[in-house]
Amino acid sequence: MSLAVLLAGCGQRVEPVKEAAPAAVAATPVREESRDDRPVIVAFGDSLSAGYGLESGESYPDYLQKALDEKGYRYRVVNQGVSGDTTSGGVERIAQALAEKPEIVILELGGNDGLRGLPVALSRQNLDRMISAFKAGGAKVVLAGITLPPNYGPEYIREFEQMYPALAAKHQAPRIRFLLDGVATVGSLMQQDGIHPTAAGCKIVADRNVLPVLAPLLRKRG
Repeated sequence: MSLAVLLAGCGQRVEPVKEAAPAAVAATPVREESRDDRPVIVAFGDSLSAGYGLESGESYPDYLQKALDEKGYRYRVVNQGVSGDTTSGGVERIAQALAEKPEIVILELGGNDGLRGLPVALSRQNLDRMISAFKAGGAKVVLAGITLPPNYGPEYIREFEQMYPALAAKHQAPRIRFLLDGVATVGSLMQQDGIHPTAAGCKIVADRNVLPVLAPLLRKRG
C-alpha cells in the first residue's frame, strides 16, 4: 500500500502526486553527410584502368588519387575501367561517365580492339565519338595511347598506334604517348600474363606517365 493511501486513511489531506515535467530536450540539428564537392576525374578504360588481377586500391587510378592528394590537388578520381571492354563498349558507357559530371576524362581504350584484330577505322571512329561527347559534356579529355605485341604485324601496329596522335591533334587533347611506358618491358612490373601491370607498375603509370600529362589541367585548391 502506498504512502498516499496510508495518509488518506489517517484523515490527512493528501495532495496528488505530480509527475515531474520532462526536461526540455534541446533540438539537435541533423547533420547532413558531408558532400564530396571535389571536381571529378573519370578514369575511363578497360582492364588497365580497372586494375585487373590486383587487390583493391592497387589500380593506377587509385595511385593517381594518392598522388593528387599528396600534391595538394583537390580532385576525386572515379574509376570506370571495365575489364575486357572495347571502344564499342565505351561508346555505350558514355552516359555513365557523363553522369559523374567530370571535369577531366582520362580515356584509355582500344587495346582490346587491337588484340582482337578489329578494324582500326572502327576503333578510331568510336574514340572520336567518345572524345566529342565528353567535350560536349564539359570535360577535358586526356587520351592514353596503347600499343600491341609485335606478332600483330608492323602494318597493323603502325596504323593502330597512329590513331592516338591523330585523334589528339584533331581534338587538341593532351596525350599520354603510351600508358605502360617504362613498365611493359620490365618483367618485375608486369603480371604473369605480360599484359597487365603489377601494383608497383600501376604506381609508376600513375606517377610518371599519367600525372605529368594531367598536371597542366589541374588547379590547386585550399
